Order: sequence, then structure tokens, then C-alpha cells
Amino acid sequence: MNNITETRIKDGFLGQTMVVLSQEQKCKIEANPFFQNLFASAVGYFPNARNHDRSRKNGISEYILLYCLEGEGWITINKKTIKLTPNTSFIIPENTAHKYGSSLNAPWSIYWLHFTGNYAETFYKRFSKYQNEPVKIAFDQTRITLLNTIIKLLDSDLSEEKTELVHFKLTTFLSSLCYSDVLNLNETNDRINLSIIYMKENIGSVLSIDHLAVQAHYSVSRYSELFKQRTGYAPIQYFIRLKIQKSCEYLYFGNMNIKEICNEVGFDDPFYFSRMFKKQIGMAPMQYKKTHN
Repeated sequence: MNNITETRIKDGFLGQTMVVLSQEQKCKIEANPFFQNLFASAVGYFPNARNHDRSRKNGISEYILLYCLEGEGWITINKKTIKLTPNTSFIIPENTAHKYGSSLNAPWSIYWLHFTGNYAETFYKRFSKYQNEPVKIAFDQTRITLLNTIIKLLDSDLSEEKTELVHFKLTTFLSSLCYSDVLNLNETNDRINLSIIYMKENIGSVLSIDHLAVQAHYSVSRYSELFKQRTGYAPIQYFIRLKIQKSCEYLYFGNMNIKEICNEVGFDDPFYFSRMFKKQIGMAPMQYKKTHN
């Protein structure tokens, strides 16, 4: 980013970029379902924004995201002051009183974004798991590119296609913030993920919970707990689901009979296999084959 030492100028900040949709523009696109679901009504970048501050006693009917790239600043909300530093971000919820401003000694360089729509609350809740705390964000140039693209699109004629594209770019940007923990699996999740890979590689075997726990280097109780947190299923239940999914491939693409498929996916009892198949897929194996061939 540019290290500009000038203070605030009459019409803003030197090098700033911003777009704010007018009421006329909003009315033009308000019927578009993409606009209704998630949309940016204002977005900008303020570099070295000395003396930048805002105070709204009743908040606004939009969510406000502040993303600090350099310098420092503060946000006061719910009687608590939060400090923003480089590579941190915060979302101010709609209709909530707040104040925020740039540090005088180390003015922040920030992207700011106002967004609203049916999906807005969900993104806010995913992002703000820990209320009244800034969220650390690893710098990624892709996010900056997305924000600059949104600015460029909003500053255009906002055709139907561009309106839809703003929605998708904003969804991608917010998703990269709100689901970063899911995208960047930690060591625990990696070990569970490796266990799932192991199951897939041994789909024709009969694996016990004890064997799987040892393979993942956990006790049975800890392994079962972590596995269910990760997948929503108990390990053996998940393994059976993988077997049924694999059997669907054999039924769809091959000519094997039920007994042969049972041998491939590790079921000794064809009747038990058929029962598990119907429970998961909703129809018997041969009915599935006839339906999809």
C-alpha cells in the first residue's frame, strides 16, 4: 500500500476510491433477486485516512465491514472499544449505534463495505462468532482484487448481468472471510481427513472403530468425538455411507450382481447390504440400477 503522509483533504483522502449507490440506482435493481439476497450498497478504500471518523447514534439499516490493511483505528460499539490493526476486520451489525475512527499517530488504510440482503445476517453470524472482537485475516491479494472489482462494477451502469456479478463477487469475498476456518483445516481436522481417505482406500475391508482410532492416533472416545464434529456422523456410520456411495457407482457404471458388489465394498451379508442401501438411498439396489440405466 502507499505510505502517504498527507492528512484528510477537503473532499476525502488522497488516493481514495469509493462508490455509494443512490436511491434511484437501488430502485432500478431492487426487484433483482440477486440484489435482494446479498448486495453492496457502498464500498470504498481510504488510504492513510487521518481524521477519518463516523458516529451514528442509531446505526444504519445495513451491515458495515471495516477491513484494516495498514495503520490502526478503533470502533466503539455496545459500550466497548475495539482496536483494529493491520490484517484485522470487524462487521458492525445493522441498526446498531456505533462510532469508529482512525488513529492519529498511525492512520489506518481501510476498505469499507456496506452490505444488505437476505443472506447478510448469516454472513454476519458466521464472521462474528466472538462478539465485540476484531477478526484476524491473513492477507490475500485475491480479496483486494475482489473488492476493487466490486467498486468497478458498482461504478458502472449496473446492467442486469453486472448486478448479478456484484452479488457473486461479494458472496465470494465474504465467504473467504467467514469460512476461513473451514478452508484452512487445522491439524486435528487433517488427521480426521486422513482417516476418511484411509476409509476410501480400504472400502472393501471391515474396519473396526478401534482400528480406525489407532490409525488416526487417537483414543476411541476422542476419535469418535472429533470425527462426529467434523462430519456429523459416527466413524462406522460414515464408513458404511462411503460403502453405499461406492456401490452406487458399481450399479450405475458396471454389470456386477449384488453379491459381487457386496464383495467389493466389504459386506458379508447381501440382505444387510440391501437394507443399508435402501435406508441411505431410498430404494433397493436393483431398483436404483433400473432407474439410472
